Amino acid sequence: MSQIVPLSLPDISDNEIKVVSKVLKSGWLAHGEWNKKFESEFSSFIGVKNSISMNSCTSALEIALKVNDIKGEVVIPSMTWCATANAVINAGAKPIFCDVEPDTRNVSANTILPLINKRTEAIIVVHFGGQTCNMEEIVKLSKKYKLLLIEDSAETLGGTWKKKKAGSFGIGCFSFFPTKNITTGEGGMFTCSDNIIADKARALIGHGITNSTFDRERKKYKPWIREASYAGHNFRMPNPLAALGFLQLKKISKMNKKRNTLANYYNKKLSQFDFIKTPICNKDVYHSYQMYTVEVDKKIRNKFVNFLRSKNILASVHFYPPVHLQPFYKNIKNRVNLSITEELSERLVTMPMYSTLKKNQIDYITDTIKNFKSRN
Repeated sequence: MSQIVPLSLPDISDNEIKVVSKVLKSGWLAHGEWNKKFESEFSSFIGVKNSISMNSCTSALEIALKVNDIKGEVVIPSMTWCATANAVINAGAKPIFCDVEPDTRNVSANTILPLINKRTEAIIVVHFGGQTCNMEEIVKLSKKYKLLLIEDSAETLGGTWKKKKAGSFGIGCFSFFPTKNITTGEGGMFTCSDNIIADKARALIGHGITNSTFDRERKKYKPWIREASYAGHNFRMPNPLAALGFLQLKKISKMNKKRNTLANYYNKKLSQFDFIKTPICNKDVYHSYQMYTVEVDKKIRNKFVNFLRSKNILASVHFYPPVHLQPFYKNIKNRVNLSITEELSERLVTMPMYSTLKKNQIDYITDTIKNFKSRN
């Protein structure tokens, strides 16, 4: 097969291109009407009162901390993209790294608890690859110690814990980067059911002004008045990207179902290889499979990934190095052993996964792995 099998591929239809083109031609390119439509639809989908579209999940994470005046310690996994930790630093707080469970690659109440002390103010859970954490136990923990709970749901749109969607247990932060289950190119969403927190978040992402340009322009009297109540940011999502997000969200359940079908096919095809450990899914989870990750022996991991890539299968690794071993974060003293995170970072392989992936492409991947095995 000469065709490249990409790691991920956005599913954008002709209709979506047509609608976005129409929005571009309308002349209203800043935050506008489509943001309101997208946010309303998102709230209904997640099951929350408020959704606020932003320019990235990273911005949503930072705003979640700032809107709650978090300046102390924030427990986060090291098994994540550096954006999670960067948001903590940029909000003026301190990240405290915790380990994960080996099977799900997620944090749990057991991995978080040893790090809680009088300086702890918040917990950020990261739902790894599309599998929601055990939120029942984590919610109990956060309530017991009166800690802010934030869900980095960048990889888990549509994923659930006991039929309750990720992003509805605490403050939810979502990503619409092109590798995610839906895309707006660049973009994110902040979700919560506290109206006061939501109003402050809306102001903080728009220069600290409590009403948007779109809302001001609809007023008949003095629409030019702009009063900043906070030292805010410009973290807003443009109107054309919100239109794309709205239409993408209409397809999310269908696309996630396809991802599950493909993950099951992967599991079946890869079961023949004794050196590959396929992902384990908790029985209480609906997995959104933003990523499909397997484990191999760390002695052959790099060789295995490079071999696949040499055959136009653009497999990758998530995440190496883990955040606590990144140059900027190496000087933070770890309070617990992060051995599981370190081991996983040397064993994990991310295989191609997207809703339009074909079974014959997985067959090609399987045949390529057979070729690898015969040589090693």
